Amino acid sequence: MPQQVTARLPDSLVGALDSAATQLRRSRADIIRQAVERYIEDFDDLSAAFDRLRDPDDPVLDWDEVRRELLDTD
Repeated sequence: MPQQVTARLPDSLVGALDSAATQLRRSRADIIRQAVERYIEDFDDLSAAFDRLRDPDDPVLDWDEVRRELLDTD
């Protein structure tokens, strides 16, 4: 069973939320749920990217070198 979460939002954000919900013919809860899902997906992607950047065993490629190799045609 889904859990209920309560958050306080500024009036301007509630107004924008209600406007979007009306235009999309969805409930506030649907809009908020989708926004949180997308935020968490982006957060997970960024966390994975930062982990890779900090991994000393994951080589960092030099763009100029890669470009030269890709464009080098014999």
